[in-house]
Amino acid sequence: MRFDTKIGIVVREDLATWQKLNVTAFLASAVAGGEPETIGEPYEDGSGNAYLPMFRQPVLVYTAESLAAVREKAVGRGLRVAVYIEEMFKTGNDVDNRAAVRAVAAPDLQLVGLAVYGPKNAVDKTLKGLSLHP
Repeated sequence: MRFDTKIGIVVREDLATWQKLNVTAFLASAVAGGEPETIGEPYEDGSGNAYLPMFRQPVLVYTAESLAAVREKAVGRGLRVAVYIEEMFKTGNDVDNRAAVRAVAAPDLQLVGLAVYGPKNAVDKTLKGLSLHP
């Protein structure tokens, strides 16, 4: 199936494995929470057990050393963006996470990851040249 939209997550290369996974999970939740049309229907197994719905389309995870340029391109193209900054590793809740982001001007964000969602062509152009995460 072809989709007219794309979900891309970019994570900084030099993070510990647990950090990469944590950042990816948080950024994926941002897309799911902020873009309800990305979510499919709930699942059910043959025994009648219900399961939570998931994205209706693939999520591609990329790696990059510097994320500032990717964020600028995405914002410039009008794409929906979620950010995860270094300071968020030190906070323990959503309120403090939002405060940490709000405290820093966009060019000074110490990005460790970001999610991009929007029209497939615009997302492809924004993420062009990045490698898929190994």
